[in-house]
Amino acid sequence: MSHEGQPFDLRVLSLDGSPQPLLATEFIERNAEISPDGRWLAYQSDASGQYEIYVRPFPNVEDGHWLISSGGGARPLWAPDGRELFYLASGTRLMAVPVETAQTEPSFAHGNAEVVFGGRFYAPVGGGQSRTYDISRDGERVLMIKESESPSSTEFILVQNWFEELKRLVPTDK
Repeated sequence: MSHEGQPFDLRVLSLDGSPQPLLATEFIERNAEISPDGRWLAYQSDASGQYEIYVRPFPNVEDGHWLISSGGGARPLWAPDGRELFYLASGTRLMAVPVETAQTEPSFAHGNAEVVFGGRFYAPVGGGQSRTYDISRDGERVLMIKESESPSSTEFILVQNWFEELKRLVPTDK
């Protein structure tokens, strides 16, 4: 039973500004990310009874689909080179899955998920929130919000004149 127009379907915005349905099911689909080459769509869905990560061809989403995560997954993110797909598992682990795509015709294959790292980082439960992490362009660093070691900690660090401080700490003169 498809619920076209459901608030948690995936849509695309046409150049004239009108949203068009992309993936309309009775399930919740959200946090969609298009691959760097523009040919694949990663998203999370509760079609299995819990949020998992799926990939489909883009924009022809009916031409196939692959389950990427197992045991839960949320907030997918493609590596800048498109060779890995990251997601959060259980809110305490960042996972990476190697992916292979063909340039000449749409084909998709993926390896097994591996833990990149785990820890206490900000990842609200429920899966509805937007992505709370990012990967640097070179794929070598991850930006996340680290949760306080002590939940009652009230320490707050304010950096004034941030750009000047950055220039002082990381001079660009060569």
